[in-house]
Amino acid sequence: MTYKGDRMTITLMGTESTVIERNSYPAAARIVVPNNSISSSPSYMKQFSLLFLTLQNVTSILLLRYVRTTPGPRFINSTAVFNSEIQKTVLSILLLIYEQKSVVGSFKLLYRAVICNATDTLKTGIPALLYTLQNNLLFVSISNLDAATFQVSFQLKIFTTAIFTVLLLRRQFNLVQWLALFLLFLGISLVQIENMTSTAPKQDVNAVLGFISVVSACILSGLAGVYFEKILKGSDTSVWIRNIQLGIFGILFGFLTVYLSDGTEIKKKGFLFGYTNLVWTAITIQSAGGLLVALVVKYADNIWKGFATSAAIIISCIISMGLFDFQLTVLFAFGTIFVIFSIFLYSTPDLITHIPIVNVIFKDKSVLF
Repeated sequence: MTYKGDRMTITLMGTESTVIERNSYPAAARIVVPNNSISSSPSYMKQFSLLFLTLQNVTSILLLRYVRTTPGPRFINSTAVFNSEIQKTVLSILLLIYEQKSVVGSFKLLYRAVICNATDTLKTGIPALLYTLQNNLLFVSISNLDAATFQVSFQLKIFTTAIFTVLLLRRQFNLVQWLALFLLFLGISLVQIENMTSTAPKQDVNAVLGFISVVSACILSGLAGVYFEKILKGSDTSVWIRNIQLGIFGILFGFLTVYLSDGTEIKKKGFLFGYTNLVWTAITIQSAGGLLVALVVKYADNIWKGFATSAAIIISCIISMGLFDFQLTVLFAFGTIFVIFSIFLYSTPDLITHIPIVNVIFKDKSVLF
């Protein structure tokens, strides 16, 4: 097992075959990438995967924001999380079947890994609970924050993941990465200060609730990702199997959340109250997010992923100005620039050597890395 930046690569039988992306959307901690080196991939696949991930990042947030703010009946958040868990689990089973090239063989493997090895399955219960709580908080935050503000603020998950990595895995970061994390925190703080002090009229929005929800979601994301990584250490269990184990508990916790938090409302309105074709589309795109990230992990590198995230933030800002009457301010712009720069710097620390003033201050570059 080796670590590269914010990625964990698990080596199975001498072949790098599994990559866990911790710093993406919730489903992104549940992906597997077949053996394919970045260098041997066709060049056009890098551009294609970049475009694919950028579109997913933009459409998932904008669609969720749109269906949560349009006039008319609104779906119940907890039911969307429950349906999303079902979709992720079904997709993981289908991908396991594709990987094994056998339906019967896949279900035999599932039986041995999930039922016969129940102790191992139980390990995924804690991260599954954390992911379920996180997903519910994400729907609350996207309902109370502009799409652009949410897109920028949710990058705080990089910061929380780094903190939990140091606390739980005892991993060390270099000076440049700590600088990147500081800039990330500073940028998000500027964006949130602008959001909560803005005098622009916002209907049916609670900026404080949105802020608390997105910060809480980022904390849960970091803790769940690092804990999930910790239980994977030394394990040769297929990540598709881990996805399904997570999905089983996710469905269970999602079901409990539905009826404990919204049971009375569901009895009155129905489980699928407020669902439209657009709502189903938004939930499906959000569910498939982690699987789409796998495409980028397979064909691209950290710089390309940084481009995808940065492009998604910029595009979300532009579309939000037209679709949601979002007003771009100087404070928001500076905060966004800090966040975008920190994403590149955190994943590719060598970039700092291209800044002239750094070469003047630090003659000995070893102190930076």
